[in-house]
Amino acid sequence: MSAAPTKPSVTEREARQVAEAAREQDWRKPSFAKELFLGRFRLDLVHPHPTPPAEDVQRGEEFLAKLRDFCETKVDAALIEREAQIPDEVIDGLKELGALGMKIDTKYGGLGLTQVYYNKALALAGSASPAIGVLLSAHQSIGVPQPLKLFGTQEQKERFLPRCARTDISAFLLTEPDVGSDPARLATSAIPDDGGTSRSSEFESGGEYVLDGVKLWTTNGVVADLLVVMARVPKSEGHKGGITAFVVETNSPGVTVENRNAFMGLRGIENGVTRFHQVRVPAAHRIGPEGAGLKIALTTLNTGRLSLPASCVAAGKWCLKIAREWSAAREQWGKPIAHHEAVGSKISFIAATTFAMEAVLDLSSQMADEDRNDIRIEGALAKLFASEQAWLVADELVQIRGGRGFETAASLAARGERAVPAEQVLRDLRINRIFEGSTEIMHLLIAREAVDAHLSVAGDLIDPDKSLQDKAKAAGNAGVFYAKWLPKLVAGPGQNPRAYAEFNRGVDLSPHLRYIERTSRKLARSTFYAMSRWQGRMETKQGFLGRIVDIGAELFAMSAACVRAELLRSKGDHGREAYQLADVFCRQARIRIDELFGRLWTNTDDLDRKVVKGVLGGAYTWLEEGIVDPSGEGPWIADATPGPSQKENVHRPIR
Repeated sequence: MSAAPTKPSVTEREARQVAEAAREQDWRKPSFAKELFLGRFRLDLVHPHPTPPAEDVQRGEEFLAKLRDFCETKVDAALIEREAQIPDEVIDGLKELGALGMKIDTKYGGLGLTQVYYNKALALAGSASPAIGVLLSAHQSIGVPQPLKLFGTQEQKERFLPRCARTDISAFLLTEPDVGSDPARLATSAIPDDGGTSRSSEFESGGEYVLDGVKLWTTNGVVADLLVVMARVPKSEGHKGGITAFVVETNSPGVTVENRNAFMGLRGIENGVTRFHQVRVPAAHRIGPEGAGLKIALTTLNTGRLSLPASCVAAGKWCLKIAREWSAAREQWGKPIAHHEAVGSKISFIAATTFAMEAVLDLSSQMADEDRNDIRIEGALAKLFASEQAWLVADELVQIRGGRGFETAASLAARGERAVPAEQVLRDLRINRIFEGSTEIMHLLIAREAVDAHLSVAGDLIDPDKSLQDKAKAAGNAGVFYAKWLPKLVAGPGQNPRAYAEFNRGVDLSPHLRYIERTSRKLARSTFYAMSRWQGRMETKQGFLGRIVDIGAELFAMSAACVRAELLRSKGDHGREAYQLADVFCRQARIRIDELFGRLWTNTDDLDRKVVKGVLGGAYTWLEEGIVDPSGEGPWIADATPGPSQKENVHRPIR
């Protein structure tokens, strides 16, 4: 058995190649969002709005009723916030309800809920305590159950899923102290120990891997019984090597939870630092083949990311409730503050945006359940849109509440007022813009998928490593593709004043759908122009790409809001009000989209780069004078050198 390798040193190009190799290469199913970025508004892919089977609805509603009763009678949110910990008896109660197995098939002891009802349950639990929502989603959305469901062997499913459904909490371990969204530098190693044989078949049946490394921000890691760990297997005879996924028992010798981390929000989550020192993991616990770890992680996140919009929707609904009740009770200048336009516009934004967030979540979730569409872009857009908008919604609520919005719930209660935790919601929501892919990384990830069709036909033209022969072939392919594609961006149904007339139900949403169709084509033209202009430098234009993605996110949300409004109208379920909310959201979104288009070409991106160069070069250190820095001493990034732990193990399994 060889020594553990040192942390890989990689170039920017090598890092991009690792990320590219991990993404799904093929599009075997249609994608509404992918078509949207290509200038094709495929309303038929989302309208009529897909609906779940009756039996799924009944099973889901029955569980929601039980979960609601539990949350209302057994969960003390103020206690969790105050003590920064979910009581063991609450976790035990969730286990008894079957909440750990919401997404796990009934044949393995789970509840077998659909993605739609799983997200409704997360929203409900998260409204009672965001820490509970995180506990459940980290366990099921990205923890052991989901990767095993997608990539596990039958033996692995039978061994681990019944435990995950009822008793065992799981966690997902990818991030390291010096590795975030750049997994090419991942240093945790998994060295094969073949017991003296190098034959692959014998290794698979009886061999082991020896894990060494440190993982950071391991949500659920402090209380987890099972871990999904990403580690690098060195290439050797009989071993393909690469980043690989393993199921690891937390009580294995050499696993140490060295610290429980504390944060500005989500104070009840069990997030820690986990060290692996000579941890022996059976080869039978490897998920998928060697080198497939990143692909497994990214595929898991296609639907796993939908848990974050669920928490955002819950927060939006609560913010709307508090804004309504408070703005009716609080009077200024002779009338309730809701009737002052400055406050009323904020309430309208909260209501319309919450409606749109729920529309995006439910549409994406139902599409995931039906499995007719590829939702990798839709899931990413849902996470991006909801995390950004929910933060704004909560910020507006704090503003509406004024000084009371800045005051803690405990302080409000101490002086005799209703304990409204507005400031806590703002703190709790902030991490969603970072969790499971920061907004900046999501922009790049979505942009890569959005331009995939272009890179597939013309990528070799801008690849400096390709030969002249390859470039000539790519030029021919690109010519054929663009000769067919570009003319279709000139005109479409969006220019027909009668198009989408079925969305005129008193409140007329058809102009918004025509706007989406026209703007989709404009978005595609802008992307094509930028690729023609910048070619190989396109990937460095992150400001431009971010705005392109944000436009697509708004168009997707507008589409979801309109089809949801029509669904509710057809069911006789607040259809008139839904149409009103969809209308005002679309009008607000159109203003944002028009601004984003203006900033595609009129911006300070080039000047910003010059300022950044000056900041890093020390040209503006004089601007930092006149302050005292309260930061403590220590390195910017903690040492993660492999070796035995020097700290007490703070792992505390819930039994």
